[in-house]
Amino acid sequence: MKEVDFVIIGGGSAGAVIASRLSEKSKYKVCLLEAGGWGSNLLFRAPAGGLLMLRDKPKFNNWAFHTIPQKGLNNRRGYQPRGKALGGSSAINAMIYIRGQKEDYDSWANEGNNGWSWNEVLPFFKKAENNENGSKEFHGNFGPLEVSNQKAAKPISHAYIKACSNYQVKIRDDFNTGDNEGAGFWQSTIFHSENKNGQRCSTAAAYLLPHVKNRKNLEIITKANVVRIIFSGKKAVGLQYMHQGKKKKIRAHKEVILSAGSLMSPTILQRSGIGALEDIKPHGIELIHELPGVGKNLQDHIDFNFCFKTYDKNTLGFSPGGFLKILEEMAKWLTHGNSMISSTLSEAGGFLKTDQSLERPDIQHHFVIGLIDDHLRKLHYGYGYSCHVCLLRPYSRGTVSLASAKYNDAPLINPNFLNDNRDVDTLIKGAKITQNILNTPPLKKYQKREIYGVHSNLTDKEWEQHIRNRADTIYHPVGTCKMGKDPLAVVDSSLQIRGLNNIRVADASIMPTITSGNTNAPTIMIGEKCATMIMDLHR
Repeated sequence: MKEVDFVIIGGGSAGAVIASRLSEKSKYKVCLLEAGGWGSNLLFRAPAGGLLMLRDKPKFNNWAFHTIPQKGLNNRRGYQPRGKALGGSSAINAMIYIRGQKEDYDSWANEGNNGWSWNEVLPFFKKAENNENGSKEFHGNFGPLEVSNQKAAKPISHAYIKACSNYQVKIRDDFNTGDNEGAGFWQSTIFHSENKNGQRCSTAAAYLLPHVKNRKNLEIITKANVVRIIFSGKKAVGLQYMHQGKKKKIRAHKEVILSAGSLMSPTILQRSGIGALEDIKPHGIELIHELPGVGKNLQDHIDFNFCFKTYDKNTLGFSPGGFLKILEEMAKWLTHGNSMISSTLSEAGGFLKTDQSLERPDIQHHFVIGLIDDHLRKLHYGYGYSCHVCLLRPYSRGTVSLASAKYNDAPLINPNFLNDNRDVDTLIKGAKITQNILNTPPLKKYQKREIYGVHSNLTDKEWEQHIRNRADTIYHPVGTCKMGKDPLAVVDSSLQIRGLNNIRVADASIMPTITSGNTNAPTIMIGEKCATMIMDLHR
């Protein structure tokens, strides 16, 4: 049996951070298990390569999960792509660097999670960051994670910002000060250093790949699927996993750190006998520790998309001409890093209030320089653009549970999308505001046609049908191993599982409530903060 000090399950947005930080201390022997591959080839390095890994047929570096039928989506099954490689979803995502609102974190602290207020987590955001704009009050420039300005924003993205300005939305140059409200260009997790300029900066590329050859105390095992965590009484002592067709074990002398994401972390716990009795007993699994909150409290950003055809050939196009343009852009990217290949495709966006009396924005725009429809599973010939309307703080809550005791069976995912009518009401308001912005002169000139029959005279009932027919995730599931002190809390403020020893959860699943924006940067922060708490304990 392999023996280490720390074993980390999952090399994603948080797990890669924790493995890297712990292995900085040569006295610790660290092992990281990742179900996917290394995530280091050209497809991963090219930011736009994430598009090719987004679809579910074929599955390509992607878990490509599906939800159970969603009543709120007219019984459609939602699609849940998640990265399956070192770097996790940071290896296939849109790379948008957003921390969320100050109030998001202050509300965590106000619920009894000491150490998680905005002012207390800000140093960990800064510790991770190497911002192209340098070190400022809200930013760092010494961390491994390179955060860049847009490399080559297209005219239509500038037009979106102008359209927002015409609609009296304030324009801002930094979304990461604790106040998101306004529109502008995103910063993104893309390298800006000269030798890697324009390449994707996943957590694997930032935290792991530069060190794998030099740190003898760090072992990374890829294509390893965890079967269960092993306990001695209430103490986690190791885990069992499948690798190269064989069942193997590893012993952890100090801690097991579960960092498999909001869909897999609760699944692994349930398979190990940790969770609600009714979720475990039917599968013939022995209950080790009853924790009713495991797999509960699932929150996700539901998203509705406006889809337009355009004559503008500076957008992403599916046509012979579009294909030739991509080849030209690839050549530019290989030469100097600044091209459409280094684009986040959503180059600009914003955070808006559907009611000006609100304390903070409740919807987010992702304006995209391509017609990205149904997670790119529906392709449209020609050129296009799209604008996503994302509900930032949904009221609906869902669950993740076991389909069976088998380690390779996908979990049952039920986000309960639009189960709460308040979510529908906010999305309708957001869609109306968005349509008004899209129809202002700076953007109206780019419209050839909207492809789903959305128009200004829709009734609220018609808007609701459009939303229920086409809305789906924008890839931010959180909350299924929530941090807190209430009956559904799974971990405490140090991320240790309540009632167990030597085991923590550190990924987006620990969020009590979802952050107001893209969740990758907060997940990286969680990894940084967790690594510091572990090292403080084991000095």
